[in-house]
Amino acid sequence: MAVNSRQFRIHPSVPVDLSSWPTAIDPLFDSKHDYRAELDDHIKRLSEMQQLLYASNRHAVLIIFQAMDAAGKDGAIKHVMSGVNPQGCQVFSFRHPSAMELQHDFLWRTTRNLPERGRIGIFNRSYYEEVLIARVHPEILANEGVPEPPSGVGSIWEHRYRSINDLERHLSGNGTKIVKIFLHISKEEQLRRLIARIDDPSKNWKFSTADVEERKFWNDYMAAYQDCLNATSTVEAPWYAVPADDKRNARLIISNILLETMQELDMNYPEVSSKRKKELARIREDLAKS
Repeated sequence: MAVNSRQFRIHPSVPVDLSSWPTAIDPLFDSKHDYRAELDDHIKRLSEMQQLLYASNRHAVLIIFQAMDAAGKDGAIKHVMSGVNPQGCQVFSFRHPSAMELQHDFLWRTTRNLPERGRIGIFNRSYYEEVLIARVHPEILANEGVPEPPSGVGSIWEHRYRSINDLERHLSGNGTKIVKIFLHISKEEQLRRLIARIDDPSKNWKFSTADVEERKFWNDYMAAYQDCLNATSTVEAPWYAVPADDKRNARLIISNILLETMQELDMNYPEVSSKRKKELARIREDLAKS
């Protein structure tokens, strides 16, 4: 079943209302076997695209995942990127800033981990935490000791949105393709998954009481996410709000988004000159005789 990933893209000119944005859609597969076959095909093609990305050495790809707890970020990264060469892919997780990181601007700790040309970088959470959790919990912002934003730019959140957009526009102009995934899970499905982590001994290690505490701020988080998505989904670095109540659907959508993103890049294998081709033919002939 074809996946139309563009229906989940947040367009800069059309504000998103998360209260009416779906967290679940009809299955994109007919059976478990059908799902597995479709995902395997996506994984194979992603592996081929990653090899071409590495060989062409002209672009980098940055994939950003943001979501509420238990929305499936780790699982999506594990399943969708399972076929990509580890040498060409880097994953970074960002949680509470260290004391050293707090002494720098809010973009510093992530910027130093940006992917180099030819590689895919994955941010499991990112600098967007600084306009999400820091907005829901003002005490975090107070501990950062940041000055008031310059006059004429509005609130500190508007100032940070502008800094983020400027950074992403700069990266895009210098060869880094950015795609941002918001896994949109319902409060009811999150509850089911949190309870499952308690009931299943093999999942106990995943459970955190902090996740339960953060549920109390659900509405605040939804408001922060909505403002963030509307302010920072751009042509250069679009956001996709992926329905996440069904993990299999979400993985198919995400893998399709990544394929489409990489297919848009101008990539080719390095051309081999006629002189080099003759040299390779001679070397091959010598090898065959050895």
